[in-house]
Amino acid sequence: MIRIDIRRFLVLPAALVLLGSMLGSVCEDETIVEVERPFFDDPPAMAAGFLGYDEEVVNLTTCGNCHVGQQAEWEETAHAGAWNDMQNSGIAQESCEVCHSTGPNGNLMDTGGFVATGDARYHDVQCESCHGPGETHVNFPDDTGPLASIKVGTDLTTGCGECHRASSGDHKPFVEEWSQSQHGEGAHRPQYRQRETCRNCHGAQGALLAWGVNDVFIEKDTGEEIGIVCAVCHDPHDGTYSKQTRFALDARDVDTNLCMKCHQRRAVPDEDNPQRGPHSPQGPLLLGENVGWIPPNLEYDEGSIVATHGTERNPKLCATCHVHQLEFTDPATGLQITGSGHLFEPIPCLDPAGVPTNADECEVEERSFDACTAAGCHGTEDAARSAYTLAKDRIARLVEELDSLLEQVPASEFDNDDNIFTVAEGANFNAGLGDIRSSPIHNPFLTEALLVASMDAVEEEYGVMNSLGVVDWDARLQAIKSRVGR
Repeated sequence: MIRIDIRRFLVLPAALVLLGSMLGSVCEDETIVEVERPFFDDPPAMAAGFLGYDEEVVNLTTCGNCHVGQQAEWEETAHAGAWNDMQNSGIAQESCEVCHSTGPNGNLMDTGGFVATGDARYHDVQCESCHGPGETHVNFPDDTGPLASIKVGTDLTTGCGECHRASSGDHKPFVEEWSQSQHGEGAHRPQYRQRETCRNCHGAQGALLAWGVNDVFIEKDTGEEIGIVCAVCHDPHDGTYSKQTRFALDARDVDTNLCMKCHQRRAVPDEDNPQRGPHSPQGPLLLGENVGWIPPNLEYDEGSIVATHGTERNPKLCATCHVHQLEFTDPATGLQITGSGHLFEPIPCLDPAGVPTNADECEVEERSFDACTAAGCHGTEDAARSAYTLAKDRIARLVEELDSLLEQVPASEFDNDDNIFTVAEGANFNAGLGDIRSSPIHNPFLTEALLVASMDAVEEEYGVMNSLGVVDWDARLQAIKSRVGR
């Protein structure tokens, strides 16, 4: 076999190591291979400890001499070609260089690397862009090495936000929009990051741990629970999926779709605690699978009652509407901005200048339905707005009718402690699915079918009557199914 001796010399590049291991399978004698060169190239005096590229091997970072796996993954990312992409953009200018090279942006440093030296060894967004200078680590490899920070603050002093922001008319406001979103600093109930049962989706550390990501980063064990930052959804090292997401956006499965990894909680009733309503059921509702309480009279194949939103005609599923890049004019600069979609609002409220906001409530006429037309599902924004309004109003009326029926049911039918899951408790859960907070618009057809079938079941079980009088529920269900996929 061939053995690499790295006590005094640089480890071989990955391709030669692989060749050596292949040769070793047919050689019986042990061979020591020595590479006569320094372990790393001394950086310029002003580089502040940044090492950059190996000067003898193209696209090999100094870090990649040892961290071979990370080097191979990084080579497939957009970061590895950042300098040439800038040069070939047709709009390259000096102010762009700090984000398309290795230096202070992205880590805790405030100088060094390309901005201090102008040396080509610091082209592209290399390991040290996030991890910081590596000189100390290669001299003392037994220490933990420079750790990256995944925290993204609105002050933009470190992390992804230092570059992924609207720094010019051509760049997208990723961090500005994210900071307003419920994933970011505008998070709904950020205290949930501290709860053991909630942190897997409400906090960065909990989510990464739940997903089996064991990377070490500055904030990992500090006790400071941070929000759903960029590095939760995007893998800094791996370009397997588009936009370097950790999981696929087009996966039609709640366990492997990036968004549905979290947006699938309590889509079916908890029979041990039936008074708990739905919580983040959007993924299963969108796909029409494993969602809601299925009344006895509702017969359908899982996944057969879906809106176009959840069919093959919408390959990006959640991301089509929730990460839509809306164009608008920045009122402060007059520049044309392409939004990043990182408000994650499918039909965002617009301010008077036409800029998308994170406002919870506004008139439907003040919302943008551009995502609905850009995806090719609705011909015009007015058509999409009308379809949304009709579906929302129809579901709201059904919820109101079901609630009025449930008010006639004896209170004893709603008992967490009797170990009996009743028709009333199942119907009550479905009423929660119809609530606007559960986003029934993800699949209005299935939501309507569950509500209609629930009313039929409640009337049959308890002998109560809704205000509509005698209704042919089977006919109503067939009418709903006939609209599926339109």
